[in-house]
Amino acid sequence: MHNVVIIGSGCAGLTAAIYTARANLKPLVLDGHEPGGQLSLTTHVENYPGFPDGIMGPELIENMRKQSQRFGAEFKAGAVTEVDLTKRPFKVFAGKETYETRSVIVAAGASARLLGLPGEKELIGRGLSTCATCDGYFFRGQPLAVVGGGDSAMEEANFLSRYASRVYLIHRRNEFRASKIMIDRARANEKVEFVTPYVVDEILSPEKAVTGIRLRHAKTGEKREIALHGIFVAIGHTPNSVAFRGKLETDENGYIIQRHGSLTNVPGVFVAGDVQDHRYRQAVTAAGSGCMAALDAEKFLEEHKD
Repeated sequence: MHNVVIIGSGCAGLTAAIYTARANLKPLVLDGHEPGGQLSLTTHVENYPGFPDGIMGPELIENMRKQSQRFGAEFKAGAVTEVDLTKRPFKVFAGKETYETRSVIVAAGASARLLGLPGEKELIGRGLSTCATCDGYFFRGQPLAVVGGGDSAMEEANFLSRYASRVYLIHRRNEFRASKIMIDRARANEKVEFVTPYVVDEILSPEKAVTGIRLRHAKTGEKREIALHGIFVAIGHTPNSVAFRGKLETDENGYIIQRHGSLTNVPGVFVAGDVQDHRYRQAVTAAGSGCMAALDAEKFLEEHKD
């Protein structure tokens, strides 16, 4: 019987592990589909407080992991496939293993949608990114592309124009899902060039780093190449909440709904990080919400000593 099982080992889950371990709750952390979360896929992190020279994403995650282990957190590999939250103790199923626990912190994160092109994942941190706020600064004075047609794509294009020499906004249709005000703002930006309706056929990376893209016109099939140094994919995120659908309250996009800090609609189950955050998605906000979930879980267990 565990006091708390933390599902996910990114910034939110590891911060929750540090706090619950220091509270002597001996948390069990289940690594999940992407051990370390999205930070483990990034390179240089310069916007996390306390590191004036920046820190590598995997190193930051490893430091957090060691910190929680120092206070007694236990880690197990595996992704959660099913949960029974109908009564306490809760049951968490990961592969062939079943864990019983008095409380649960869901910090399963969200996965950025990629284009589905060969070798795409290997280029993350080598010119391909899913976060302009995180990585835009590294491309000062260089041509960049943003792929997408929603508000986040428009927002990223405008944000990147602060650094880039040129931003190509690539979308497969002439129409956009984005709101009119966001489209107008991007069109008014002299550094942003709309490239529509084009599909990305290939990311050019002869030296395992992005040097350009090959596009195909969605209607005529005409090919076009653009030389650039970075591609920002802004076609949305998918919260890793499948195992919790129908058991925890979610919005129409699958994000778990949090209320009053980190509480969910099930007492004793708490949520933190990108699995409930479709707006900020930053390491520091994930860590903050992990702290909140840990403190809420600690208070809950104190009040329910059964």
